[in-house]
Amino acid sequence: QVQLVESGGGLVQAGDSLRLSCAASGRAFNSYTMGWFRQAPGKEREFVATISWSRASTDYADSGKGRFTISRDNAKNTVYLQMNTLKPEDTAVYYCAAAPSWRGSTLKREYEYIYWGQGTQVTVSS
Repeated sequence: QVQLVESGGGLVQAGDSLRLSCAASGRAFNSYTMGWFRQAPGKEREFVATISWSRASTDYADSGKGRFTISRDNAKNTVYLQMNTLKPEDTAVYYCAAAPSWRGSTLKREYEYIYWGQGTQVTVSS
């Protein structure tokens, strides 16, 4: 069992940066593939970024490539999402998720993840 708690969201202006954190509790955090997803009002939840347990592999949605960076600190049981040059279209609730690493080093589909956090709101004003 893994519990995930996101933090770091807020209201920012276009062009600003934010770093989201996701703290995990439970066993064997370093055996999980981690991901970030987001859901904007009236839209389905979508993939943002993923990172392997070893940090060797990452993958990003096209919307975040070059602006977002996913990282993890296994000693702190925490995964991060650094978001730079934020745009109004990045406004959404951001969720972190965990999946057993045997499912894949990087995972982009919701159904592949087992554990989810409650989400943190990111609002980007123009």
